[in-house]
Amino acid sequence: MPAISIWRAASAVFALALASALAVTTASAATTWPARPITLVVPYPPGGPTDIVGRVVAQGLGEVLGQTIIIDNRSGAGGNIGAEMVAKSAPDGYTLLLATTAHAINMSLFANRTYDTQKSFAPVSLLTKGPLVIVARPDLPARNVGELIALAKSRPGKLTFASSGNGQSTHLAAALFNSMAGTQMVHVPYRGSAPALTDVMGGQTDIMFDTMLSSMPFVEGGKLRAIAVTSAKRSPAAPEVPTVAESGLAGYEATAWNGLMAPAGTPAPVVQRLSDALRVVLGRPDVQAKFSAQGFAAEWMTPQDFGRFVGDEVDKWAGVVRASGATIN
Repeated sequence: MPAISIWRAASAVFALALASALAVTTASAATTWPARPITLVVPYPPGGPTDIVGRVVAQGLGEVLGQTIIIDNRSGAGGNIGAEMVAKSAPDGYTLLLATTAHAINMSLFANRTYDTQKSFAPVSLLTKGPLVIVARPDLPARNVGELIALAKSRPGKLTFASSGNGQSTHLAAALFNSMAGTQMVHVPYRGSAPALTDVMGGQTDIMFDTMLSSMPFVEGGKLRAIAVTSAKRSPAAPEVPTVAESGLAGYEATAWNGLMAPAGTPAPVVQRLSDALRVVLGRPDVQAKFSAQGFAAEWMTPQDFGRFVGDEVDKWAGVVRASGATIN
């Protein structure tokens, strides 16, 4: 046999052996996973809505998988710091990201990113989805959307809205409101919902478009006033609170979501096991009740469906970013 044929034959045998070894390694990893604690990176501070969702999901996943899930709060840069950390992590299923609407928004908002929401991660499942609620400091002289618009127009550049950070849904939902209502409320970004809400309650800022999960307890306690929800229909968690659209700003709608992602390249069997575990967790009545009481719906998706959902969100929010003129270098 000619030397070149021998070389080709040897190369083919080596390639086949390597592929077989990798397949065995992947299958073995999936079989033994998880063999140690898993880190769930929450890209926001403790106490905010994303952190609350993360802790509920972490507890449920830990019980189903029989392994400890450690919450690692890595806040900053509109969720980018935590996302970049996970994107650079080993794709072994031991470092996960609690992704949010912001990670779809950031694709068009931030000029400089070191990750791509659709390419740097393996989608696992949606976790929760729900409306935002416009909350105001109790002494704000506006009790509904019509009065808020009138007040803002009478004080152009004076009324302020807090957000959980530049480019978050809590920011762009208000930017969309400004655009559609013709108002000029000023954006005041914070490093998460918890400190933002604290300043609204303290009167340092006027209003906030926040998740119901973190805001409604303060509304019920009389520390905030709910003006409207941002969904197309009223929320079962607060049926007495009208929608923005029915209150005079027709066509307005904005929702927030949380989902689970792993680094790109994570073995498919590991992603599938995570997906299967989440289906159990999100189907539990106690978990559904915890989210429903605060305006979120627990919603499971297959990895494939969640990937398509994220792609649609990236496209949708890119239009909002362009219309708002917002950009961050």
